[in-house]
Amino acid sequence: MYILFEGIDTCGKSTQIELLAQKYPTLMTTHEPGGTAFGKQAREILLSDSLASKRAELLLFLADRAEHYEEVLKPNKDKVVISDRGFLSGIGYALANGDFDFDELVTLNKFALSGHFPDKIILFVTNMETLKLRTAQKELDGIELRGLEYLINVQNKMHESLQKLGIDYLEVDATDSIENIHQSILTYLEL
Repeated sequence: MYILFEGIDTCGKSTQIELLAQKYPTLMTTHEPGGTAFGKQAREILLSDSLASKRAELLLFLADRAEHYEEVLKPNKDKVVISDRGFLSGIGYALANGDFDFDELVTLNKFALSGHFPDKIILFVTNMETLKLRTAQKELDGIELRGLEYLINVQNKMHESLQKLGIDYLEVDATDSIENIHQSILTYLEL
């Protein structure tokens, strides 16, 4: 089973993945971008926000996704794999960046994933107040430096996209307590 944890930066995805990994040591965890050797290099470029072209940025994310599928997801299709980010973020960021067509983005991501979208998605949704508080406590990468309004827009685009995709999902209030979120995820996943 392929499960995607999605949401903007500082929403608590990584914390919840760590809790699940502690409870279920046989789970496989990964992340995008950066879950492969190529992905680590792509991540550096992407987080530096150094590309002038948003199309180039999108294509680099897609190249990482295709490599991640081939190296991580495909060989482990019989395991429970939880990924910190994936194609939904890719679509959300692309839509927030400009003039991209939703259906075209779905097609490109389907191509990168050889037609294998996740079985379940958990979307963490935060608010501006919590986002301000959490981002003030860390050094921001190039994408986060685009601004908090940009990040909230990305979140909204992910949410809108998820409602169109027809994939089983759970929406999580990222402002809730870590334990409450953990319990709702456990109930949803039934691992």
